[in-house]
Amino acid sequence: MFDVSFVPLIVAEAAGNDEADVLRIVLEADAVVTSVLILLAFMSVASWYITGHKAFYLRRARRESERFMDVFWQSKRLDSISQAADDFPDAPIGHVFKAGYRELSKLKNNAQEGDPQSMRQQLGDIENVERALRRAQRSEITEAEKMVPWLASVGSTAPFIGLFGTVWGIMIAFLEISVQEAAGIDVVGQPIAEALIVTAMGLFAAIPAVVAYNWLRNQINILGSDMENFSADFLNIVKRHFFN
Repeated sequence: MFDVSFVPLIVAEAAGNDEADVLRIVLEADAVVTSVLILLAFMSVASWYITGHKAFYLRRARRESERFMDVFWQSKRLDSISQAADDFPDAPIGHVFKAGYRELSKLKNNAQEGDPQSMRQQLGDIENVERALRRAQRSEITEAEKMVPWLASVGSTAPFIGLFGTVWGIMIAFLEISVQEAAGIDVVGQPIAEALIVTAMGLFAAIPAVVAYNWLRNQINILGSDMENFSADFLNIVKRHFFN
């Protein structure tokens, strides 16, 4: 009878041998394959760093924006809200509010120094506040999108870089066949194995980058929608209390 207690040991030994073989193939790869592997490894590490950094940034931005919104709706004076916004330096909605409030303060000071405003002047003032809000929104979206396009670049280029390494490895395999006039596994095994490892590395770099890019873009879009909704609410409040 076959002793099944040895099966886990056999499987573990086989897995260890496979890992050792893969490591040996990578270490013995030629300069071109090694360069491609280093490039793909760099792209993968950079993608994971960007993903973690932006995920932390967006999570903090959403959390502080929600806290600022609680303060905004609970307060009755814009000047007190402006002071409270300083307590939320990482809240994009807070930055949008401060941009609109600064513009509104300038208009109020100008109105106090001059004659009563006509309807046309009031509409122009509202447009100034709206433009200030839009500029702040674009600035916050630009900040949130920094480095994110790198993930799209990795997702689109890494498979082709891996394909280049694959083509190179297969070409080397055919050259070995031509030189040695033999097509045994001992002749083509090494270069073909190198080619497959490069292919796997290209996919390993590309797939997480594409998933992270799509997720981050969705989070940025949600943040942009929140700022749009806040800007609309802020403008309604301004029109109701300051331009009637």
